Amino acid sequence: MSWVIFSEALPAIKQFGLGFLWDQDWDTGNQLFGALPYIYGTLVSSAIAIIFAVPVGIAVALVTSENFLPSSLRTTLAFVVELIAAIPSVIIGLWAIFVFIPVLEPLQKWLASVFKWIPLFNTEDPSGTNMLTAGIILAIMILPTMAAITRDVLMAIPKELRSASMALGGTRWETIFRVLLPAGFSGMVSAAMLALGRALGETMAVTMVIGNSAQISASLLNPAYTIPSVLANEFAEAEPGLHIGALSYLALILFGLTLAVNIGAVLLVKWVGRKNK
Repeated sequence: MSWVIFSEALPAIKQFGLGFLWDQDWDTGNQLFGALPYIYGTLVSSAIAIIFAVPVGIAVALVTSENFLPSSLRTTLAFVVELIAAIPSVIIGLWAIFVFIPVLEPLQKWLASVFKWIPLFNTEDPSGTNMLTAGIILAIMILPTMAAITRDVLMAIPKELRSASMALGGTRWETIFRVLLPAGFSGMVSAAMLALGRALGETMAVTMVIGNSAQISASLLNPAYTIPSVLANEFAEAEPGLHIGALSYLALILFGLTLAVNIGAVLLVKWVGRKNK
């Protein structure tokens, strides 16, 4: 698969070289192509998703694995969270357009007016389709992955550890923060990295809410563009030659990013495991 992508990307690789990675132009008429806005959009939207999804996913996992709720409610909550993973991304995108964005847009306008001195919110009139919205939608989509794996990790921790902590006078919260979370940390890291891998490659829902504007801005309230989005929008109508080559080059970069995340996850888990021994 990687060889096929590489062979399609070869014309662009020969034409632009490594400069493609930091060039910002994308002009199909003049055959000028650069990947930086798309790499930036992909990485930042995924980072926002992880920032939201990791704490919420851990919280959901704790609620559904420990005795915070009655058994029936824990089962229902776990089912609802895992059900999100079965919803097609285009449906989540439509829900975001018709329900989520109208709710979020007034809050974004308030952030832009009150905190415009902060570069992250320095946008004149946010429309609702922007980097922040895309990041939150991505967080919703990767939440089941984070929550389900973390829950399995917590459930796999021997009950003797909980009992020993309680016997030594530890409260429930002390047991969670000083025993369970440290014991399951490597598994949670794996869950976060797997969730990040999915966030990097998510296409339809992000395409529908990110604004699809190839720009690099410090403000999260400005539109942006991701690699999967530009591939979905342009590949079908791209002309053979440099345009197809540039899109394939982007696909190769995305493949490399995903591969790097997976390799990094394996190495990080091994490092954490050795550290905890």
